[in-house]
Amino acid sequence: MSEQTNQNRTPRPGGDRRGGRRNDRLSTNQQREEKAFEEIVIGIDRVARVVKGGRRFRFKALVVVGDKKGKVGVGVSKGADVQVAVQKATDVAKKHLIHVPILNGTIPHDVEVKLSGARVLLKPAAPGTGVIAGGVVRNIIAVSGINNLLSKSLGSSNKVNIAYATIEALKSLVPRDQWLGQEGRKKREEGSKKSIEKADEVKSASVKKADEAKKPANKEPK
Repeated sequence: MSEQTNQNRTPRPGGDRRGGRRNDRLSTNQQREEKAFEEIVIGIDRVARVVKGGRRFRFKALVVVGDKKGKVGVGVSKGADVQVAVQKATDVAKKHLIHVPILNGTIPHDVEVKLSGARVLLKPAAPGTGVIAGGVVRNIIAVSGINNLLSKSLGSSNKVNIAYATIEALKSLVPRDQWLGQEGRKKREEGSKKSIEKADEVKSASVKKADEAKKPANKEPK
């Protein structure tokens, strides 16, 4: 009798319950592994727009994304919901990624950038120093892959301005292997300018001599 009841049971549409849960966990783990960029929400603000019927509230999100291998980006966006604003800001940040040159876990040289009211100063640090920075700069540096850094945020305390100033500072960094190339280019430009100036001087002198030769000699009075 028990065998007949077991045979008459219809299988569940989802199959084995435990097996389904295990498969779901595997799929979520695969999605986490495929996620190449790390996202950090720096700030969420509520903004209002005055319309005819009153005030319309929305949310503004500031997000930074990076792969901890030298790629980092910042995005700002608005949305009717916090989740929508964060997702849109993340998409904007991924579209504006920059590559940061990293040398022995730090930046290759000092850099200072002023953007709007914010001013950010970044300095390389010795191994073991860690990231000494404020909140916004620390979040950006954390996802960029830099392990040792000294920084100072000067001027405005606006998070958006500080974030974009930090990105501009990282964008302006020059790799160490390109320093000599830039110096050589400058020397070549200076040498070409000097040669052009010398050629102009020689040309003007020759023209002057030719003009003097064409002039008739003044006859002495008898």
